[in-house]
Amino acid sequence: MKLAVIYDSKTGNTKKAAEWIADGMNEVVEVEAKAFSIDSVDEEFVKEANGLVIGSPSYAATMTPDIHSWLMASMGKLGFAGKLGGAFSTEQYTHGGGDLVIQSIITFELVAGMLCYSGGSAWGKPNIHVGPVAVNNNQEKHNGIEYYEDYFKIYGKRFATKATELF
Repeated sequence: MKLAVIYDSKTGNTKKAAEWIADGMNEVVEVEAKAFSIDSVDEEFVKEANGLVIGSPSYAATMTPDIHSWLMASMGKLGFAGKLGGAFSTEQYTHGGGDLVIQSIITFELVAGMLCYSGGSAWGKPNIHVGPVAVNNNQEKHNGIEYYEDYFKIYGKRFATKATELF
């Protein structure tokens, strides 16, 4: 089963998070997961994928204009309908709106006819309610993207496990 993680990244942090999610997905037997920047999406892979996780850095507490434009242009032509969808975000400040980014992406996924995955507390600790968010250390020196690696891998593995159950 193919799963795709698609992201926009401005400083490399969202790219790292996307790769960690794909790593977690690839821990599940018979899953082939790949991460793609919106600038280099393998459209055939995405069309064949049963699930998509989409991520963006927080930009004024919402997704970046680039990922918004990509979603608008791609959700129909890449056949999002019926796929399992998820979302994630990175942010520069602890209260930078990452959860709002995730909600805005999930709204797009719902409009496109996707089944949206959360996992919530169904898996127990750590609770990753609507999707993982990481705070990088670009602005907050006491924080850092590396502290969140496990959460992104756990989310990826949980997403892939649910996708294999559904498809």
